[in-house]
Amino acid sequence: MPHPKPGATITPHSVDFGIHSRHASLVELCLYADHGGHELCRLPMQQGPDHLWHAFVDGAHAGTRYGYRAHGEWAPDRGLWFDPAKLLVDPYAIEIDRPFTYDPILSQFSVETSAIVPKAIVTDCAHILPRPPHFQPGSLIYEVNVRALTMLHPDIPDAERGTVRALTHPSIIAHLKRLGVSAVELMPVTAWIDERHLPPLNLRNSWGYNPIAMMALDPRLCPGGVRELAETVAALHAHGIGTILDLVFNHTGESDRFGPILSMRGLDSLTYYRHPQGDPGGLVNDTGTGNTLACDHPVVRDLVLDTLRHFVRHCGVDGFRFDLAPVMGRSAHGFSCNAPLLKAMHDDPVLRDRVLIAEPWDIGPGGYQLGNFPSCFLEWNDRARDDIRQFWRGDGRKIGDLATLLAGSSNIFGRDGATQTRTVNFVAAHDGFSLLDLVSFNAKHNALNGEQNRDGHNENYSWNNGVEGRTGDPYVGGRRRTDVKALLSTLFMSRGTIMLMAGDEFGRTQDGNNNAYAQDNALTWLDWQHADKEIQTHAAALSALRQRFDVFSGTEFLDSGDVEWLAPNGEPMQVGDWEAPENGYLIMMLKTVDRPANELCRLAVAFNRTHEDKLFHLPGGAKAWKCLIGEGMTVAARSVGIFVGRLD
Repeated sequence: MPHPKPGATITPHSVDFGIHSRHASLVELCLYADHGGHELCRLPMQQGPDHLWHAFVDGAHAGTRYGYRAHGEWAPDRGLWFDPAKLLVDPYAIEIDRPFTYDPILSQFSVETSAIVPKAIVTDCAHILPRPPHFQPGSLIYEVNVRALTMLHPDIPDAERGTVRALTHPSIIAHLKRLGVSAVELMPVTAWIDERHLPPLNLRNSWGYNPIAMMALDPRLCPGGVRELAETVAALHAHGIGTILDLVFNHTGESDRFGPILSMRGLDSLTYYRHPQGDPGGLVNDTGTGNTLACDHPVVRDLVLDTLRHFVRHCGVDGFRFDLAPVMGRSAHGFSCNAPLLKAMHDDPVLRDRVLIAEPWDIGPGGYQLGNFPSCFLEWNDRARDDIRQFWRGDGRKIGDLATLLAGSSNIFGRDGATQTRTVNFVAAHDGFSLLDLVSFNAKHNALNGEQNRDGHNENYSWNNGVEGRTGDPYVGGRRRTDVKALLSTLFMSRGTIMLMAGDEFGRTQDGNNNAYAQDNALTWLDWQHADKEIQTHAAALSALRQRFDVFSGTEFLDSGDVEWLAPNGEPMQVGDWEAPENGYLIMMLKTVDRPANELCRLAVAFNRTHEDKLFHLPGGAKAWKCLIGEGMTVAARSVGIFVGRLD
């Protein structure tokens, strides 16, 4: 008999079911008919010495539907939430037969819930031959909300819109290739549940950052389950595009003590969640969502690692982005870059070559950890985001900050002698203003979220170009388009990995909503029919330049041998130039290889933040330079000129 392990393991003539619970007095395995509605039987499980309950079921097979019921004491004030009336989803479930749906009965003691809780499906997954990731640091990540990207695309069949499979449509592939995307980063496609305040508002979560089952793909996004995701990853790989999954290991949708009992809470809350010292009934809330996973506990650590291995082995994904990642490195003693879970990711033979990206902040103690993750992690760089925004908004003394981020943010990632940047630079992401809204709104407009505009960030470093929101004024519209192009130019000319939110390359808007997590509608769905072709062409041209010149694929910090910083007169920047609050001019002069010609050259990137055109002087004079982006040596107001020249 094989050694029991968590999840549902298929053997030649049976299925081995395993589930962890240290504090339950009894765990029952519930088997269901093929449609998932009728309960066939309940089987008491045996508890092993490691608190892993298991049952071997002869005749069970791939496709068998199941769930669990845990018996024990109901004492929430002591962290005990055992209620056998609650059907519980396996934390190791690979597929489920329906989406999660919130209902108040999920949190009511002794009320039966099997009619509304998804059943896990025993799944036989095919192994994918391991290959090196298609994505490499220094290239372009395209952040994708699957539904938002595909729901309104005119070429995608109705039956595929809003699904992972839609990413394989030739029109989507062509768009990604034109934009030079190295990897798509899929916002959560694993199963989640709506926050309990959303159904009364007739809203639903469309971002997915409220998970229940970490491995199970949400049937609304991936109705074909593991096979659909694996086939999509393979189709993207065939075109040289990698896939990064955005995963949430910081909390679950079981939320605070008034939230639903769906899985880990009912199985063993004291093991799976973090609790304040001396208060087992309380829940640590380092995420602002009601609970925090105990990633320092071996059971949770194994669940995280097994989840990552699953998506590599069975779907072939290139890597992962981790939401509110400090939780993964935090214990009762605080955050540590040497935390067992973070170290295990680095050392694991299946994971060690995968792309690992941290969102390096949460609201817990010591929650801002930008630059402090292990060297194998890339990190979202909100400092670069804000510095780019503030420079173009016109804030004073931002020239030095701009140069630092363009060179790879060595002030953040160069600690302890590091020579390579781990930055992921971005100007806009799913959380916050879209790129167009950033230059169209002074303030957030989140009334549709039903929280009286209290939600979302208050400080966005945005500006509206004279009119708040949509306008038919062509002058204001032109200024906004110019600003978007300047922001894109700055992002694409920066050293390190860069990230673009889907739709920002052609002017998507959310009408000033900077927290549109509950707007699964036309507010967030990309309007392909009215895409701004000028912005789209500009973004594609920038990406082509990024691929043409090798300076942008490197990850070493730029130093004095790689870059010169010049004033508009072509002379080196002086202390006064760096410190002048009103200075909005900068030339970044780079040494690089022009790949098509296979020869060394110089690349000059000239920034003009002011509202007046400016004549820039480059070494050797205008005849020595070819303008790649712009209209010649006079760089238009609020724009970036890019020039290539001979290397003397």
